[in-house]
Amino acid sequence: MGNLNKVKKFLSLDTKTMLIFIEAFLYLGWARFLIFLPFSKVAPSLGAQMEETSNTQIHKHTATLLKVHDVIQIMSQHTLWDSKCLVKAIAALKMLEKRQIESTLYLGTGRDDSGKMVAHAWLRSGPFYITGAEGMERFAVVGKFAKYISE
Repeated sequence: MGNLNKVKKFLSLDTKTMLIFIEAFLYLGWARFLIFLPFSKVAPSLGAQMEETSNTQIHKHTATLLKVHDVIQIMSQHTLWDSKCLVKAIAALKMLEKRQIESTLYLGTGRDDSGKMVAHAWLRSGPFYITGAEGMERFAVVGKFAKYISE
């Protein structure tokens, strides 16, 4: 699809949908910026280190979780920069935090098919995996950050 068609399609969306796509784009950009900083500076903003939020499903959040998942997946394909697993996980974490929804960001390491060490990041909220679910089972968790929401 050409760029003009993409713009036309975007402009045909309702205002609420347009705004969440713009929000995702901005958070993806912010997250991309953060990965260039020393991780020790970024980690405190990700949540409580080596803790996890509950796996309990909160039904009132299901539609929001699905929406954030979809918007992050779509927008990450249309950024001018690479929006890989860590960028998507941080952006989704921030979108959920804004909506007062808890989540846990996981960092994992493993080996690819050629034996080279690789890393992966994914985000979970309740029982739902918002980003990075594809292939996460191949990675050993080496870090996790629980983003709790105080009532």
